[in-house]
Order: sequence, then structure tokens, then C-alpha cells
Amino acid sequence: MTEPTITQLKPMPDDWQRALAVVAHPDDLEYGCSAAIAAWTDGGREVSYVLATRGEAGIDTLEPAKCGPLREREQRASAAVVGVSAVEFLDHKDGVIEYGIALRRDIAAAIRRYRPELVITLNHRDTWGGVAWNTPDHVAVGRATLDAAGDAGNRWILPELIEQGLEPWNGVRWVAIAGSSTPTHAVDATPGLERGVRSLLEHRAYIEALTDEDPETYVRGFLTAHAESTGERFGGKPAVAFELFRR
Repeated sequence: MTEPTITQLKPMPDDWQRALAVVAHPDDLEYGCSAAIAAWTDGGREVSYVLATRGEAGIDTLEPAKCGPLREREQRASAAVVGVSAVEFLDHKDGVIEYGIALRRDIAAAIRRYRPELVITLNHRDTWGGVAWNTPDHVAVGRATLDAAGDAGNRWILPELIEQGLEPWNGVRWVAIAGSSTPTHAVDATPGLERGVRSLLEHRAYIEALTDEDPETYVRGFLTAHAESTGERFGGKPAVAFELFRR
């Protein structure tokens, strides 16, 4: 029997200077994406983070008023490991983010502030590969980010942003979806994988609440397995995959 052909992933575009990553929670980027971000910042590119929430509902044993500030600190430390200093929180409520104009407006405003060529977000579809149900927060933020990339360039959709001094930015060339079950492109994770591990490890309070396994063993095993699996479609090199939409 003939073995099925494995469709190879294309290299991500590299003719850009600024990227903006928009996700729902602290740790969303670190579960597989930060190795790519480390490689990009090493190459002199500027990457900024915008998070819709502070992840305040993410630890069952810790009340939101204490959890939110803790997870914010962990996220800032995590970002610093991969060369990201700009980390912004939009203060939507963890677990009950609503897709709609308010969310699109906040993300479009961020895109106008940071003026990225590449926007990164997380899987916006209902499931993770048809196997596990995605969370409403991921779906709302991912979809709103795709929409806001267009909103940011249209002066007539959200005119109140111009009144706030945020002129339209029509320079977004791509939106890259991490965690997609239908990826098209990838980044070599080899240079950034170790920092990706250390970056996720900064979310120690969250990880210790999530698993009884030793945090470093858990993190290293999770990220390495995903990078190696993706690498089967990227010339055998450990990789981070994205589904790339062109604008």
C-alpha cells in the first residue's frame, strides 16, 4: 500500500518588522507559539502582546481578585524571556468574553497603536482538531482579531477611534492563527525552543494548579512533542505551525 503524502508546511513570511499577538489569556501564546516569537525577536523584529483578560478565572483554588494580578505578573515575566516588553491587558472578563463591536473596537485600537504588519492570534474555531471543544474566549478573541485587522484600516467603521487620535492602519498584511488544525506555514522552533520552555515555565502558579507532574517535565514534554510533530511537515525540523490568512 502506498503511504499517504504528507503536505509540507511553507516557511512563514519574513519580510516584516512589527507583529502584534492578540489572545484571550495569559499562557495562550506560551503553549507552543513563543518559540517562534523568540526566533523573531532574535532577528531584530518587534513583537508586542495584547491580552483580552488577565486570566483571573483560570485557577480554581485562587479567587479572581488575587489570581488576576498574579497571572499578569507571570505573563510579563514570560514575555520578557522571549524578548517581548510591550504587554497590554484589555480587561475583558475572563471566561465570559463576548464577541461583538466592543471587542473588535478594543483590538482595532490596539492594531492602530502598534501598527503591525503581522497579527497573531489563537484558534478561533469551535474545536481543537475536531477532538476537543474550544473555549468561548478563544473563539471570540480569535474571530474578533481577524475582523479587527480589517476594521483597523477603515476610517468609517469605528470613527470614534480617530477622535481618540488613532488614525487608520491599513498595513496588516497577514493574520497568523496558532493552534489551527489546518496550518499552512511554520517557523523553525530550534533556535527558540529552549526559551519557549522557560517562557511557559514562568506561568508556574497556573501550571502547578493544572497538573501534578513536575512543571518542567510537563512543559518540556508538551512543547517538544508538539514541535517535533509539526516538524514532520517541515523538513524534519522542530517547528511552530500557523494558518496564514493574507489581507
